[in-house]
Amino acid sequence: MLTGGACACIHTGGEYESEDLDFLIQSAPSQAKLDEAMASIGFERRDDQYFHKETRFFVEFPAGPLGIGRDLAIKPIRIPVGSKGSRIRALSATDSCRDRLAAFYHWADRQSLRAAVQIALRNRLDIMKIRAWSAREGASEGFTRFLRELETARRRDRM
Repeated sequence: MLTGGACACIHTGGEYESEDLDFLIQSAPSQAKLDEAMASIGFERRDDQYFHKETRFFVEFPAGPLGIGRDLAIKPIRIPVGSKGSRIRALSATDSCRDRLAAFYHWADRQSLRAAVQIALRNRLDIMKIRAWSAREGASEGFTRFLRELETARRRDRM
């Protein structure tokens, strides 16, 4: 399942850029099997990252379980990729926004706040879910800041 910044990139229409693809694997393949699978498509492992000589992107497989802050009840969606009707499991726009907000709330990462705003500008989100989750994370003030930044961005877009 695709998570992290790559989902934010998808849900912002490319406004947010990530240089890595984070995939959570639901099964538990051995490191050797994972290395073999990635090597079969031209990726080489260095530490915990996989690199390909023909792309600037690298791939990581962070340890699970999938969670956003303390919320472990994440339901992935299927997003179309490529032109052949393939789909990939990924975070929804609401969960991608929460994922970016988690970085803002816990590490004061302003770039993640901007990404959350960009996701909100381009997608229909479950704001009540984000508000309740923010409160559970102890970040009600951060959520208020997100809403202010979102309103400022919406006004700017209307001009």
